[in-house]
Amino acid sequence: MPRQAANRDARSVLRKETEEHKVMIRISIEVSSGLARFRVSVKAECIERALDIAQTLNPGKECKVIFPIDAEGFFVKEESVARIEALGTVAA
Repeated sequence: MPRQAANRDARSVLRKETEEHKVMIRISIEVSSGLARFRVSVKAECIERALDIAQTLNPGKECKVIFPIDAEGFFVKEESVARIEALGTVAA
């Protein structure tokens, strides 16, 4: 096998492994509508994508990133699947 083809194959395998196990982030987002508020934890490739996921799943509701962001739980090594989890309600 020519050297260039071997290098190309090696890069392809490495790229596939990297795509399958991306380092993702986890942030908390507050979702509100009128007096009702609740928090969700969202895992995604970046903060913008996490906010987009929350807004898509909660149409017509306001979604805000909760600051400060937890430094210990921010980076999550997981399969590249975006995910949202409910954290609970927030008192009005």
